[in-house]
Amino acid sequence: MGACALCGCLAPAAAHAILAALAEDDVDRALDLGLLDAPPCAGCAPGCNTRLLAVRDERRRALAARERFRARQARLERRAREREAARTAPPADAARPSAALPPAAAAALARALARAGSRKP
Repeated sequence: MGACALCGCLAPAAAHAILAALAEDDVDRALDLGLLDAPPCAGCAPGCNTRLLAVRDERRRALAARERFRARQARLERRAREREAARTAPPADAARPSAALPPAAAAALARALARAGSRKP
C-alpha cells in the first residue's frame, strides 16, 4: 500500500490503490481491489474519501439496478412461457370426444351423420 495518489497520505490503506485506479478511470481494477467493500482511509483528505464513497455508492446502485433488471427479465420470460403453454395446451376435455357433448346429443349426432352418409348419390 503506497501513498495516496490524490493527497499524498502515507497511512497504510487499501483505499490508496483503489483511488489510484479511479484516478486512471480504471473502475474494473478498482473493483478488483475491493472498491465495494474497502473502508475509506482515515488519513486521507476529505476529498479523497468523498470521491471513493461517491464512486462506490454509484457502482452499488448500478449493480442493484442491473440485478433488478435481470430479475424483471426472468419474471417476464417466465410469464411469457406460462402464457404460451396455456395457449398451446389442449383443453382437458378435448382428449375425450364424448366429453364434449352430453350422451344424448352425441347419440343424436351419430344418427344424423349416419343418415347423411347414406344419402350420398
